[in-house]
Amino acid sequence: MKALRCPVVELRQYTLHPGQRDVLIDLFDREFVESQEAVGATVLGQFRDLDDPDRFVWLRGFEDMPRRAEALESFYGGPVWQAHRDEANATMIDSADVLLLRPASERGGFPVPAGTRPAPGEPAPSPPSLVLATIWYGNGPFDTTFVEFFQQRVRPVLTESGGEPLAYLKSEHAPNTFPALPVRTNEEVFVWFSRFPDEGHIDDHLNRLELSERWREEVLPTLSARWARHPQRLRLAPTERSLLR
Repeated sequence: MKALRCPVVELRQYTLHPGQRDVLIDLFDREFVESQEAVGATVLGQFRDLDDPDRFVWLRGFEDMPRRAEALESFYGGPVWQAHRDEANATMIDSADVLLLRPASERGGFPVPAGTRPAPGEPAPSPPSLVLATIWYGNGPFDTTFVEFFQQRVRPVLTESGGEPLAYLKSEHAPNTFPALPVRTNEEVFVWFSRFPDEGHIDDHLNRLELSERWREEVLPTLSARWARHPQRLRLAPTERSLLR
């Protein structure tokens, strides 16, 4: 499957004031999608966190770090953000939880979506799926040996249990080319994304993993030995205009 041209990806988690998530989503989907893509960013996906009503999660991609700087300078210095930033910022408690990532291999990037993004106010062309993002925090770099282990041992078990990865990425340690927006540094993460029809299929996948002999004996010991802290799972519901759905 062909991958999107996004060698640099931001995974952004925002903590919002109570009751403000749909306010931000309405504003974001109406004003901040095409305006960012016009200057060189790719808005990969926008999501409601199913387990936290005050968390908004989104993914933004770039062709490389210099183009990231150019796109962000153009957007945040441009008329759309200037016109709506106060309204957007009023919904937020914290917007600094950002992981800078890159595909872990040539096959690790996000696939080109099958459909197109609906215009603001139009219904989505198909019922959305749910996305499960799994974030592993490492006690050292996720090097080529680990990526090969993921491809050869981890990915097959995930697929057998109904959670085939759409994309898998690891930390990008290039200097932050737009320091006005902070990113989490000095962390080693490996993140994979899987798509499911509904919450029941996510639960079934996780239960099957827990019961899988191959997962317990061949995968989990190696993964656990690399933990810096317990992995994080985000169960994500795409917004109406999310490309990843």
